[in-house]
Amino acid sequence: MVATSDIIATDLRFCWADGTVVLDKCSLDVPKGQFWMLLGANGSGKSTLLKVLAGLLKLDGGTITINSPVGFVFQNPDHQLVMPTVGADVAFGLVDEHLSFSETKARVQDALAAVDLQNYQRRPIYALSGGQKQRVAIAGAIARKSQVLLLDEPTALLDRDSQGALVAEVRHLVKERSLTALWVTHRLDELDYADGAFLLSHGRVIDQGDPHRLKTLLENT
Repeated sequence: MVATSDIIATDLRFCWADGTVVLDKCSLDVPKGQFWMLLGANGSGKSTLLKVLAGLLKLDGGTITINSPVGFVFQNPDHQLVMPTVGADVAFGLVDEHLSFSETKARVQDALAAVDLQNYQRRPIYALSGGQKQRVAIAGAIARKSQVLLLDEPTALLDRDSQGALVAEVRHLVKERSLTALWVTHRLDELDYADGAFLLSHGRVIDQGDPHRLKTLLENT
């Protein structure tokens, strides 16, 4: 039987050490090869849910089935770019794969071309714009051949033009490379690029489906 979803979460529960419940009976299903967005008010559990899906936080209950490898993109790219140059940072994530030099080079070149940074391999990370840094983080996931991208408000620190360019780029990658992406956002205009969306409230998905319907609903709430 061919899998039709790359992310399936069922009845997830997560609590902080002090007992505060963040996720409670949270379930979602992201179809294979689609670009979905996760919406909700501050404190609704969006970022926590994404980190649970990525395995960065340990569940207190529920089950997750996710197609690996998974690429995670933080809101602030400075929290995940660790090497001095663009090429070195993308290559850094391949160390554990024990690839030959030529294969590593090919993977890095392909990943940077995918995010339109093919001429930036020797560029210092500090010299990049915020949008370019986010593209390097995405390139790192592509180099590792991630099938699923989890993106935690990647446009939050970008100017308006860079926001639109990045969300359009991710949608293009999802379609061109048959990836699956779940993108956390609070910007309703970004829903125009999505195949679907989830609305999270108090740690639970309370609505889902057509992004345009959800956009209209939230604009009039």
